Amino acid sequence: MNIVFMGTPEFAVPCLEALIRSGENVTAVFSQPDKPKGRGYKLTPPPVKVCAQKYGIPVYQPESLKKGEDAEKAYDILKELSPDLIVVVAYGKILPVRILDLPKTYCINIHASLLPCYRGAGPIQWSILNGESRTGVTSQIMAEGVDTGDMLIKAATEIGENETADELHDRLSLMGADVLLETVNAIRTGNLNPISQDEEQATYAPMLTKELCPVDFTRKAEEIHAQVRGLSSWPCANAVISGRKLKIYRSELDHTYHEGYAPGEICDRQKLTLVCGDGYGITFTEVQAEGGKRMKTEDFLRGNKL
Repeated sequence: MNIVFMGTPEFAVPCLEALIRSGENVTAVFSQPDKPKGRGYKLTPPPVKVCAQKYGIPVYQPESLKKGEDAEKAYDILKELSPDLIVVVAYGKILPVRILDLPKTYCINIHASLLPCYRGAGPIQWSILNGESRTGVTSQIMAEGVDTGDMLIKAATEIGENETADELHDRLSLMGADVLLETVNAIRTGNLNPISQDEEQATYAPMLTKELCPVDFTRKAEEIHAQVRGLSSWPCANAVISGRKLKIYRSELDHTYHEGYAPGEICDRQKLTLVCGDGYGITFTEVQAEGGKRMKTEDFLRGNKL
């Protein structure tokens, strides 16, 4: 099959590489435009573009697919490519109906949740923030709504007690590649079994904001632990401890009940364990002070007395 791939960040790279290595004919890649990054604001290509160029695949980066001259050019290119299948993985743009209708088979999407739960931009982070013990990857036929299309193939996985959003992201990206290949094979052989999503079970995972970052120590330890893991490494949980504002990248639960301590009080200065609203502790194991580097807490405490 002739396949057009649409994706932008690192999460989508394993899917693109899986298609290429399995011998699928990826005729073109669409990705977001290069963006300025770093202190010098140097224009930097997205990971999917870098991957496509490594394999000599043409890359297109329209500013818009909906309106304007750029959108018309993109549509004309897609029409000329005449894809059998369009694969979308974390592209970051909503496809208009006329593009959804272009391929000879489907536009399919790989989404990092067990749909219909956690539709939207931040499914990996919100699954942790909300204390879920299980998540996964779903392939779906794309529809006009956000992640509302018929489901095709799912793969589930447990979320580790201390697993961060970054770590879960990397695992799900590899699972997504396997689900994608399974889905493409099912399309080729005609063995698809599309299942409609139950709207009553649907939940939404919006984009993350920095308003989620400040730690409220009156909350339960498990909730703060989920906050740290779900926001690592962006936008990152933070707290002011002994007058120092710290970004917190990793934490562990301390299952000891600390009687007589107020929420936010340090109960173990050797480990940086603080008491939470339910009386149990949370240990911050990887932190970053303002103007400093990200480091293990034991290294931070060597040079900083609290």
